[in-house]
Amino acid sequence: MIYRHSIAPTRAFTQLSNELIRHPRLSSDAVRLLTWQLSLPDGSREPLSRTAERARIGGCAFTRAKRELKAEGFVHERRMQGPNGRWITQQLVSSVPLRPAQAVKLMAREALPVAAAAASPQVAPTPPEPAVGRPTTPSADGHPNGDDNTGDNTPSLPAPPEEPAATEAGTLVAAYRTLDPALLHIPRAMTAELTTLTARWLAAGHTPEDIRVHILRSLPTNGTPVRHPGGLLRYLLSDVPPARTPEARPAERPGGQTPDRSRLSGRLAALRECEGPHHTQAHLFRPVADENQCSFCQEAADQRAARPEASAASSADAAPRGQEVRSNRWT
Repeated sequence: MIYRHSIAPTRAFTQLSNELIRHPRLSSDAVRLLTWQLSLPDGSREPLSRTAERARIGGCAFTRAKRELKAEGFVHERRMQGPNGRWITQQLVSSVPLRPAQAVKLMAREALPVAAAAASPQVAPTPPEPAVGRPTTPSADGHPNGDDNTGDNTPSLPAPPEEPAATEAGTLVAAYRTLDPALLHIPRAMTAELTTLTARWLAAGHTPEDIRVHILRSLPTNGTPVRHPGGLLRYLLSDVPPARTPEARPAERPGGQTPDRSRLSGRLAALRECEGPHHTQAHLFRPVADENQCSFCQEAADQRAARPEASAASSADAAPRGQEVRSNRWT
């Protein structure tokens, strides 16, 4: 059982029919939009879109509500050209359904709005100042300054060459993708930013090997995938530690291995720098036994070693055959 308590307002109210409030084909947003518009004071020119914003009706809901109101005859629109040539949209909201012809008659009674910013009146030109001196006849032959072009035609200065530190940093950044498979997909758009960060490390006295070791030590070793390699490098290179003195750096072995490998991460400790001649940058690989070259360089070395043996064997086999031919010829 439900009870109702209602007090008729004495001011600031709008009379609406029950048929409009209980309309079976109008959604709640459509009824709210229509009743809000009908409650506005006389002379208000607030468009339906502004009313929907104030009533907190979203874009899709407003489009659906407006379509329902137009289908039932509560809202009518027409586009026409104003006195100043601009196109305007007239909207008519009614508390009762209207046919299109009735809506056109009601909208025709309303005067079209005039643009607030009217065109500025044309100002008459000021009289020209009288010329001083005798009139001269303009020359019609050649350049006013003479046939010789003596003007300043100095070519623009060439662009200053890049600093060696910036060039070295750019080369080092280009090789970051070869340090580890996790760094293969560094965004190209971050090259300039990573070059600036790398140049700061080089300016602080760090060597390219120090930077590579710092990056490889900081990579995750527990199998965690690196989803944003560019962001990881930005984080690793953002803080520049003080560079170590040459005496503090560990002495390098002939194979490029440092004696203190216990401080390296598990990923880096299992890698070794290739000593082959086919790499322009440092190339790390995972050795199977005690080899010092990667599989590519080792295969190339094996092929080079096999070529002299094959040529020597072919020449050794060719000599007896030639002798046999000659001996058969004289027999």
